[in-house]
Amino acid sequence: MDKVFIEGLEIEALIGIYDWERRIRQPLVFDIEMAFDNRVPAATDAIGDTLNYKAVSKRVIQVVSESDYGLVETLAEKVAAVILDEFGVRHVRLRLSKPGAVRGARSVGVIIERPAATLAG
Repeated sequence: MDKVFIEGLEIEALIGIYDWERRIRQPLVFDIEMAFDNRVPAATDAIGDTLNYKAVSKRVIQVVSESDYGLVETLAEKVAAVILDEFGVRHVRLRLSKPGAVRGARSVGVIIERPAATLAG
């Protein structure tokens, strides 16, 4: 399975359940792997046939910047759903890290993997 990835995408977000977290924007870091058949773009050498990681990054930045969820779990699900729904990928693996959230830990967060919805028929 081919994958396109985005590593270390840092985005400032309003996220958290505590009052102090609701008053500041905090950095979140995204690592995203997306299953995508790269044989067509490899054969055509055309950007229009690729999974455009710049477009995916810009869309993720937009979603995260406009969000105000309490939980990283909720935000991770939203971002994964947008990628699956809007970019035609077969599977997404998303790691969302919240640096500095726990004293003594470099980062905490969640890792989720979601397949694209399939039509029953």
